Amino acid sequence: MGLEFRQVTKQFVSQASVDPLTAVRDITFKVEEGEFVSVVGPSGCGKSTILSMTAGLYAPTEGEVLVSGEPVRGPNSHVGFMLQKDLLLPWRTIIKNVEFGLESRGVARATRRERALSELARCQLDGFDNHYPYQLSGGMRQRAALARTLAIDPDIILLDEPFSALDAQTKLLLQNSFAETIAQAKITTLLITHDLSEAVLMSDRVIVLSERPGTILETIDVELPDRAHPLARRQMPQVYEYAARIFDLLKLDERAA
Repeated sequence: MGLEFRQVTKQFVSQASVDPLTAVRDITFKVEEGEFVSVVGPSGCGKSTILSMTAGLYAPTEGEVLVSGEPVRGPNSHVGFMLQKDLLLPWRTIIKNVEFGLESRGVARATRRERALSELARCQLDGFDNHYPYQLSGGMRQRAALARTLAIDPDIILLDEPFSALDAQTKLLLQNSFAETIAQAKITTLLITHDLSEAVLMSDRVIVLSERPGTILETIDVELPDRAHPLARRQMPQVYEYAARIFDLLKLDERAA
């Protein structure tokens, strides 16, 4: 299942200003089924707004957002959303956290437990099902958040800087774990990040946004093998060439502004 933006503009009205704030303008792109696409750009350019419109949390002011060819009219069961913070409920065990989305959908207890255990195993958290969030490291908590997202069996995953709060070593290992898991599950993925190397390491394509209001400066095809293993990609000098190209685009836009 893929997603598509067709000439999307999003404006926000504020009581503090007569004029609406335009977050993004005339955004058009596709993410094909099973593809991993990253969106990068300066702070405030509308990256998170794009994720929120995909998730159905905001409606476009103009244009259309489509999931599997159908216009997005609100939150739907096809889309899973991961934020910067894991947002695990501290009073629930890890398995109960992973079951949460299934529980809210009325899935039978035995079924949701079986699915939660399966996703915990896939995210390398076997044996931690009865631990509480405070007993896990930051990286393990993020893997638990991914297991919770995968448990609802989404066709599309939206990632809003899920590695930004982690130390460098944990970040590298978790990028690799996430990429491998998502590739195996063949899930369509849209990642928002400020880390240009991360975007190149994990993606099939990178969409580069301008200063606000965000417009697409360029879409870059990442023609590197082994997208499921960012650690292997990291050894390739082309990664830094792609990152430098994106950086130059952003600097040119900054000077033009």
